[in-house]
Amino acid sequence: MKVIIAPSKYIQGKHALKELAKYAKVYGEKPLVIADEFVMNLTKEVITEGSRAESIDIDFELFKGECSKNEINRITEIARSNGNNIVAGVGGGKTLDTAKAVAYYSKLPVIIAPTIASTDAPTSALSVIYSDNGVFEEYLILPKNPEIVLMDTEVIAKAPTRLLVSGMGDAMATYYEAKVCYDSKAVAMSGGQPTMAAMSLASLCRDTLFKKGHAAKLSSDANIPSEALEEVVEANTYLSGIGFESSGLAAAHAIHNGFTAIEDCHHLYHGEKVAFGTIVQLVLENADQNEIYKVIEFCRSVGLPSTLTEMNITENIEEKVRIVAEASCAEGETIHNFPYKITPDMVFNAIMLADRLGRYKS
Repeated sequence: MKVIIAPSKYIQGKHALKELAKYAKVYGEKPLVIADEFVMNLTKEVITEGSRAESIDIDFELFKGECSKNEINRITEIARSNGNNIVAGVGGGKTLDTAKAVAYYSKLPVIIAPTIASTDAPTSALSVIYSDNGVFEEYLILPKNPEIVLMDTEVIAKAPTRLLVSGMGDAMATYYEAKVCYDSKAVAMSGGQPTMAAMSLASLCRDTLFKKGHAAKLSSDANIPSEALEEVVEANTYLSGIGFESSGLAAAHAIHNGFTAIEDCHHLYHGEKVAFGTIVQLVLENADQNEIYKVIEFCRSVGLPSTLTEMNITENIEEKVRIVAEASCAEGETIHNFPYKITPDMVFNAIMLADRLGRYKS
């Protein structure tokens, strides 16, 4: 069976946060907005201005930093005592995941409003749960995607460029992993096999990044919300979000997980590791050399890593790559969505060759 899932509504543009109250009003007259202290200071005034225009009152609650069960329970109780009838998360990933979880346990609709475009998680039916100390505990699989995803590109344009570029690395993998899953008829997070629509969105995601990624990076460097930036924000968030959740993951994300096993890469963002994992996946597939070089050249043009040196692996290289290769092939990893068996030796060889290809094109 084929399945595609998505948020009910996706809204993107300059000053979109000013419209949050207008969209919330469709679902309820008493929203609860969750944000950390930095984001609250950045966005509260504009959200409040929008709420006055809609003649509704908004409750605000500070997020304390971890998407933990205790924090979710704390805010769920606040929503209950306030009588809130819709939840909105504004900010980064942990804030947004907390908002999704609070909405789920409160049986309320949710608006997700990222202030960065660094991952494709905002559109997904998933929250990552940590301990109060930030240690991963579990994935909370949600029964539905958010009602609304709201992207204010005026705010996103002012975020650090490295976050946008990391989002490009995560998004670039979408098509290549989706293609593997489509060919192998793997079951995606949607609960079914990839649809043609999801594959088309994944393909458009890749093409948009290759055509507009460099210009979007320059726009972000200058804090300018250009058309190129608009297109890449949509690719990083919506196209990649639907593409990954409804098509599936393969080697790029499994290899990313492998790189988290060594301390050398702990400073890297998710999408930076995924970008190098995409090059490795293409080597594993014995993809056309021109396609591999196209990906490497894209990485170089926006500042994503394409060599082990750029991944900060410069000593005891073979030993560390062996650790990455073993972890990438752990039971349950998405690398097993390949239509044939992938072994740690194959991943080790692919990483070493990907590094040489990256150095050749440098």
